[in-house]
Amino acid sequence: MTKNAATAPAATAEILDPSGGANQVRVRAYNERLVMSLVRRHGSLSKADIARRSGLSAQTVTVIMRALEAEGLLTRGEPMRGRVGQPSVPMRLNPDAVYSLGLKIGRRSADLVLMDFVGGIRRRVRRSFSHPMPGPLLAFVEDGLAELEASITPEERGRIAGLGVAAPFELWSWASEVGAPQAEMDQWRGFDLEAEIAARVPYPVVLQNDATSACAAELVFGRGPQYPDFLYLFIGSFIGGGVVLNSALFTGRTGTAGAIGPLPVQGRDGQTVQLLKIASIYRLENLLREHGIDPKPLWYSPDDWIDFGVPLELWIEDSAAALAQAVVASASVIDFSAVVIDGGFPGWVRERVVAATQAAIARLDLQGVTLPEVIEGAVGSSARSIGGASLPLFSRYLPDQNVLFKELA
Repeated sequence: MTKNAATAPAATAEILDPSGGANQVRVRAYNERLVMSLVRRHGSLSKADIARRSGLSAQTVTVIMRALEAEGLLTRGEPMRGRVGQPSVPMRLNPDAVYSLGLKIGRRSADLVLMDFVGGIRRRVRRSFSHPMPGPLLAFVEDGLAELEASITPEERGRIAGLGVAAPFELWSWASEVGAPQAEMDQWRGFDLEAEIAARVPYPVVLQNDATSACAAELVFGRGPQYPDFLYLFIGSFIGGGVVLNSALFTGRTGTAGAIGPLPVQGRDGQTVQLLKIASIYRLENLLREHGIDPKPLWYSPDDWIDFGVPLELWIEDSAAALAQAVVASASVIDFSAVVIDGGFPGWVRERVVAATQAAIARLDLQGVTLPEVIEGAVGSSARSIGGASLPLFSRYLPDQNVLFKELA
């Protein structure tokens, strides 16, 4: 099982060769990835901008950018005039250069997406269910992949880098909370999801935790460039999260760093429970049932919720109180610059959750605590799918973090 996610590049880097004899192939590959990562982070950059930010010589940058342009990975923008000397030409990533597939597996739904090189979702197929089971899920992957492949040309299919799978690592856990039969969910124990999918698709397959994948998407496509250190919280069926330190995704010893769901918090009744038993969408599902409202629309499309009135207000209030405790506890351990909150719901719900969390934090005892900013995520409800689809791209087009490098002043 692959648990390592991509890490974001340093803003500027210099290759060091401790052995004294540079491996030219490895250095060139790293420098090419560094250039593409800088262009991805800033949208578009000229050769002079890249040379300044990377610490590479102007000649090296010119050679690299010519090669990347010839391969179709970079495209030229309009020349920028008005400065002294020759007009600079900004270069940007070509969205159609590479495609990737992303599979998000949740406890109520699954999504399979086709994503372009800059994070745009080109096609999507979705399946809702009462609980995920291995057989039907694999059938969905095969059917969904056939549907996506039929929507593009053979030449475009040849540009698919791979399939990234974003899934909870223990799908059999907390089955009772979502009303799933434990005996059926236990089929996931020992089930090699990565191998089973790889046997059915003609592309490389990479598996990562779903919340960690969403955090990686936020790092590269969302708030990452503005915040070098942040805690990421994604509210799905169950809440999960990720940790970014020094602009790199920190996955920890077992790949579960930031899995904040089991964190003890105090509920409305004063009892201590796990965070996931309050700030998770399955709790809203239960509240809707208690108020005689059909909860199924929650899972049809995360961006098309209606205002469910009192149950939604109660859920946001309780979730915010629990999230506030999690934010303060996390800030007491690591000096995060931000806590980014997102989830499988529309932007207007996210806005209300974040505002309520900020208000709840203000009511806590904050003596001795340096608070991070509490902000909305920028990627949105598709973060897990985008994060999954990003995994093959990260492995091929972001700098290899095993290469020794240092930041330049």
